Amino acid sequence: MSKAETSGRQVRPRRSGEETRRDILVMTERLFRERGFGAVSIADIAAALTMSPANVFKHFSSKNALVDAIFLQQIRLLENKLDPLDATHSPFERLRHLAHSLMENHRRDLNDNPYIFEMILMTAKRELACGRHYENVITELLAKIISDGIEDGTYSATDIDRSSRTALFALTSVLHPALIAHENVDILATRCDELVRLLDAALRYGIDK
Repeated sequence: MSKAETSGRQVRPRRSGEETRRDILVMTERLFRERGFGAVSIADIAAALTMSPANVFKHFSSKNALVDAIFLQQIRLLENKLDPLDATHSPFERLRHLAHSLMENHRRDLNDNPYIFEMILMTAKRELACGRHYENVITELLAKIISDGIEDGTYSATDIDRSSRTALFALTSVLHPALIAHENVDILATRCDELVRLLDAALRYGIDK
């Protein structure tokens, strides 16, 4: 019998680094939901998990690193939700479907998880890996639509990477949580359609010209 058992203390099973990391993220998200991002510290997260703050820092270097990891999880969930139209649909239909799907998913997330909006506002000026990952995911989807549009003769030849990133920047006003959080749903839907028509026209006549 071990000393811990003879002293009446419960022996905690050793957990893998990945399990500990997952536990930290689950607890962090729960506390952010309950108290708000600004009111939760690393010490609060450690206390809720009955571990030392040093153990949290061992897996996440800062509170921003925790935010980054949580957003990466959200982006992966978004990837699974999206159902892009295939090449049997016109490029315009595919652009419109993608833009509306993204916008509606972001609005739903803001309603279901209002703490996300606070995190975005408080970390907006920091360079986070999740932002780059999101851009890459969406620009790849846009690039596929543009590439197929060029191949079938709908769109003019263009720098696909540059055009897909320009398209994402143009759609920011109907995708960024800070810009859609308090906007009327009908206004957003109309704005989204107008932006897609503008992008479609630019791609037909050469967005680089």
